[in-house]
Amino acid sequence: MAPATFFFIILLVNFLATITNSCSGSRPKSSPEFPAILIFGDSTVDTGNNNYIQTLFKGNHYPYGKDFEGHVPTGRFSNGKLVPDLIASMLKIKDTVPPFFHPKLSDKDILTGVSFASAGSGFDELTTAASGVISFSNQIHYFKEYLARLERIVGEKQAKKIVGRALVIVAAGTNDFVFNFFDIPTRKLEFNISGYQDFVLKRLISYIEELYDNGCRRIAVSGLPPIGCLPIQRSTQLWKDRSCVEDQNMGAKTYNHKLERVLAKTQAKLPGTKVVYVDIYQPLFDMINHPDKYGYEETKRGCCGTGLIEAGPICNVLTPTCHEASKYMFWDSIHPSEATYKYLAQYLKEEVLPKLTTNHSQNIAH
Repeated sequence: MAPATFFFIILLVNFLATITNSCSGSRPKSSPEFPAILIFGDSTVDTGNNNYIQTLFKGNHYPYGKDFEGHVPTGRFSNGKLVPDLIASMLKIKDTVPPFFHPKLSDKDILTGVSFASAGSGFDELTTAASGVISFSNQIHYFKEYLARLERIVGEKQAKKIVGRALVIVAAGTNDFVFNFFDIPTRKLEFNISGYQDFVLKRLISYIEELYDNGCRRIAVSGLPPIGCLPIQRSTQLWKDRSCVEDQNMGAKTYNHKLERVLAKTQAKLPGTKVVYVDIYQPLFDMINHPDKYGYEETKRGCCGTGLIEAGPICNVLTPTCHEASKYMFWDSIHPSEATYKYLAQYLKEEVLPKLTTNHSQNIAH
């Protein structure tokens, strides 16, 4: 090769490299699809708020957290992470979602979101009346405190952007039906099952509208699980071989059908908002009926103790646990294992999150 030709090639390569670097350097960095995650609900999404209040509904003792990083109890009602943690990690927001009540929240924690959820909570104020946990209305009150702190960090305009693009997860309702209707029939004195479903849904929609009024625009709302198949509910059917309680499952399914319809109507009323129904009933019911597909050896009992009734204070350091929690669908008699939460998080990522982002960017306040 002639020296002049070789020299020209070197110049051309350097020129192209310079152009490429210049273009890539000037290209704005793409912002994450969800810059933050905000969680409201019950024990399935409480990452530790109840640690800081006076209540018996706590998971801050061993064996809770047995498979969490460092093998420490954090207040999460499982052996490991919950869906909010797993989703936040999948979306590269953060590895875990801290509770809002944590006394050492950093500015970064605030910027990327927290959980306001409280184990034992629900949409019906009666659900939390005796337990001392954080009612849903109070969770929204603390969300407003969070907003004020966020605005102090980044300013009002940027705070609105963050909240408007944040992934908001609402997961509650099970405690309402278990505490007030199925097990302790307080609300049965006022309502039949259909009437109570409508009552709970009315409360839920009022909370969604309040979240909307405070800037939330991407809201995923979980339906009920197959309540009658929770190990603790099965234990009321000892004379029937601990089969699922069918009327409770039917009540959950009917509620879910109503919820899906009312969320669609709510979205239509709230401009620029995605309000999406999250069906957890069918995935969980499929795990119960086809355990081999998910690698489960046990779906009728929890891993903690006998698996029949142990949860909260009676799932404790003195309680033996199963050898491998990942083989169990449930960690205790109420709450799923981390393995189950992983399946639900993957389902959420694949089936639900795309519905929250489709044709949405133009609706976020700038």
